[in-house]
Amino acid sequence: MRWTGSGALSAVVRLSPAVLGAAAGALALGPALGAGYVLRYDMVFVPDPPLSPMVLGAGDGFPRAVPSDAAVAVLARLLPDAAVQPLVLLAVFALGAAGAARLVPGPYLVPRLAAALCYVWNGYLAERLLLGQWALLLGYAGLPWVLAAAARLERVRDLPRMLVALLPAAVGGFSSVLLSALVVVPMAVLAGGGGRRPWWRRVPTALRRTALVGAALVAVSLPWLVPALSAVAADVRTDPAAVELFAARADTPFGALGSLLTLGGIWNAHAVPAGHGHLFPATCRLLLAVAAVAGWAWWVRTGRIPSPLGRGLSVAAGAGFAVAAVGTTETGRTVLAALITAWPGFGPLRDGQLYVAPLALVQAVGCAALAHALRRPEPGGGTVGPEREPRRRSPDLGRAAGPLAAVLLVVLPVVLVPGLAWGAAGRLVAVEYPAEWARVRAAVDGDPAPGALLTLPWSAYRGLDWSGGGRTVVALDPATKGFARRVVWNDALRVASDGRVYEIAGEDPTARAVAPLVAGGWPAHPAPDVPRRLGALGIRYVLVDRTALARAVDAAPGAAWPDPGPDVQVVHEGPRFALLRIADRHVTAVPDDLPGAVTAAWAVTGSALLWAGAAAAWAAVRGRRSTARGER
Repeated sequence: MRWTGSGALSAVVRLSPAVLGAAAGALALGPALGAGYVLRYDMVFVPDPPLSPMVLGAGDGFPRAVPSDAAVAVLARLLPDAAVQPLVLLAVFALGAAGAARLVPGPYLVPRLAAALCYVWNGYLAERLLLGQWALLLGYAGLPWVLAAAARLERVRDLPRMLVALLPAAVGGFSSVLLSALVVVPMAVLAGGGGRRPWWRRVPTALRRTALVGAALVAVSLPWLVPALSAVAADVRTDPAAVELFAARADTPFGALGSLLTLGGIWNAHAVPAGHGHLFPATCRLLLAVAAVAGWAWWVRTGRIPSPLGRGLSVAAGAGFAVAAVGTTETGRTVLAALITAWPGFGPLRDGQLYVAPLALVQAVGCAALAHALRRPEPGGGTVGPEREPRRRSPDLGRAAGPLAAVLLVVLPVVLVPGLAWGAAGRLVAVEYPAEWARVRAAVDGDPAPGALLTLPWSAYRGLDWSGGGRTVVALDPATKGFARRVVWNDALRVASDGRVYEIAGEDPTARAVAPLVAGGWPAHPAPDVPRRLGALGIRYVLVDRTALARAVDAAPGAAWPDPGPDVQVVHEGPRFALLRIADRHVTAVPDDLPGAVTAAWAVTGSALLWAGAAAAWAAVRGRRSTARGER
């Protein structure tokens, strides 16, 4: 099927990859699209999210949720806040599918649909979704659009298109921008490499494109880059021991490298889709991955994928796979740990499986190449001679076999990764926040007195039984995102691996100072000097998840709340939460404010994106008018 022509039918056909992606997203999310909020590891959305200085990057520690939390807060002011999460998740599927299809050359629809579904239904997306990394996946969905824009980046006048394409990565934050840089920087460096031009004549083109790409990447990175540089300058550390735990691992029978080739290999076993390691589907995925890479290489070699796009994405996929593979060897992990010890900025390299995203795009376009090869050439193409004509008694069977195989290839990713369907086999569900949540938040945010909120028990992740039916979801403590004032929480990470529990040291210096004060189970086990010392660290409120704290200190869930003493006021005491306020005389705190450098970073990025959007819209309108005049 060709998608030539104009009018409504052509528009419908052109939108087909996005529609297919949205349908795949609906199938994957399933019950997660219901009323409530999906809480899963790092994916935490809260009712009426605050747009505070902390959300914009004014807190301690690395700004890992900047600017994604700010974007959610803005959307929640434009839309019903419960609708923001499902729309964002569906956008990942629709945007990624449409972008992958856009990279497929030729006028045929089936290869484009094959690329679309292959890109948004694979082990990489499934495992990152189950890990709750929705912001990263937003940048993943924007990768093909960034790649297409970079291929047309010649002069400064082309920057608006590039900045608009980088918008999903800008929202996604540092990991998303790193992925974008991984695919566009090789393209820029390899620019001007066509023909037989000597290398010294290619250098000016490569330098010009690299400068433009660098300017665009820096512009969209400023909201998180400036706070990150400030955090590195302060006493913020990244534990090199995390390299061992975050290294890619085997989730198929083919070892870590085979798992990476099939776009799996996540470090967290709880983020692996159901049935992912079974021998038959894993073998089929491996064969499809190899065939797709071969299909990509065929199109690059024959020139169907233009240069430098073909060579740039090939280099990016190889480099990303190499980064992921380094962590699978003892020597590689030692080198990574040394780099992180020397500079915390190397910390993102510890999660190597993250960087196989360009390989996913290679395989998606490679699947399109396979689908293109399977479709039967049109009559008169000159590739089928008279001696190869099918027999007259079955003329339709041979003609339909190729297109049928191509259509089956389109749906093959869904068949081979069934664990992603219907809320990842029920692991993604929407839950409602308890009524107490709103009352506690109103009390904290309604107090104008400065000071941070400490959330207890001292654990980053909670087992939340809010969904009912005895089901518990594990997610980052929602208090870290639900309050307008700074929240101090245990950002150290506890990971179970090989039957043992490892703890990765946290990055926030205030959290490291708080840890020994609450390690004994305070306030379930009161200590007279703890409120005074917490107040000296700038903490005014303490929010206690009573159920979780009872489990942590091995107490009965309904046990009577201990008397906190004269230095602490009980503001709220309910079945789920207790809210404590430390006496004013002990609290040393100043109002939360946005640093001038962070404010300037947001202003520059916002101005750049507004300018780019206006310029891109004007160029699109002018292009349509020119096309209309040409048709007349």
